[in-house]
Amino acid sequence: MDNAVDYKIKVENVTKEYELFKTQSEKLRSFFALGHRHEVPHFWSLMGISFKVKPGETLGLIGVNGSGKSTLSNIISGVIPQTTGQVDVRGDTSIIAIGAGLRGNLTGIENIRLKALMQGLTNSEIDAIMTDIVNFADIGDFLYQPVKSYSSGMKSRLGFAIAVHVNPDVIIIDEALSVGDDTFYQKCVAKINEFKEEGKTIVFVSHNMKQVKILCDRVAWIHYGTLKEIGETQSVVDDYQEFTKWFKGQSKKDKKAFQRQMKDDQKSFSIDNYEKQVAEEREAANPEENPQAITAAVHKDFYGSVLSEKMSVANRILTWVVLFAFLFLCGVNISGHSMSDVVAHPSQMFHVVKTLHDPNATKSVK
Repeated sequence: MDNAVDYKIKVENVTKEYELFKTQSEKLRSFFALGHRHEVPHFWSLMGISFKVKPGETLGLIGVNGSGKSTLSNIISGVIPQTTGQVDVRGDTSIIAIGAGLRGNLTGIENIRLKALMQGLTNSEIDAIMTDIVNFADIGDFLYQPVKSYSSGMKSRLGFAIAVHVNPDVIIIDEALSVGDDTFYQKCVAKINEFKEEGKTIVFVSHNMKQVKILCDRVAWIHYGTLKEIGETQSVVDDYQEFTKWFKGQSKKDKKAFQRQMKDDQKSFSIDNYEKQVAEEREAANPEENPQAITAAVHKDFYGSVLSEKMSVANRILTWVVLFAFLFLCGVNISGHSMSDVVAHPSQMFHVVKTLHDPNATKSVK
């Protein structure tokens, strides 16, 4: 049983799967298919990530582009769901990323109020912090222009200003310091240090190792969907930089071969095999427990807190029934018959179905 102060964030056996549809029509056909479906390539952005973040700790997330850092930060913040595993965040979260949660058609002022309302603040509470947010963002008259006209730097400034003033328990910063001038960067660092002094928990995603070393207590290296290493900042950063130095020293052909191998591993990952592996590890650690009970517990841990993103066969059938009923009622209306006529004369059903295919079909049926 986890102690109340043992962690602020717990990520356990978290995976994220994407189906690589080539077109929207292919995705739609797969969604409604009842029988055997054409095999769609799968890609696992995360392949079983587990770690804890202590209260008041700043954890850095590092890794090459496409490693899964942003996917993981979005799962922790609740922006997207995980495919399997548990994510337990003890407190309110606020994610700071370039343009995250900003509505392009709304002005900066309107976005401030909207995002603050979504964080649970009242209008009077928003009015009380509005001046601080405006001053921190420091984007002048652009506050009254639609956000879609903003540069990436202005979006980052506004998003950061909103997020740090709604008083979240957990702050997730995803490359938000990678844009903007040095003055704004120093302002952000000062605010982050202020949060650290207040004992707030921070997840800091960045490619800038200098920033990571300055701000983070520990670092997790995410490597093509896996947790390569987690530990003391300097040690993990050194190992990561050693890897990047090795990679840069490879030929162009070898670089492509390495990346292709990593991506192939993410496509061939088996969630069933991973679940079995976790169960076997628990059995080895708890030999006195019933293996079947452990297997059931692991399965519950994997899927118990996850809402399925895929439609079950029963729901697919129900969807088809509802769709057919809707189209049939439309056909009845187009054909000029009433439902009572169709019920009284079942033979007219053929005419209704024909009308769906050809609206110009004759309306009289003997």
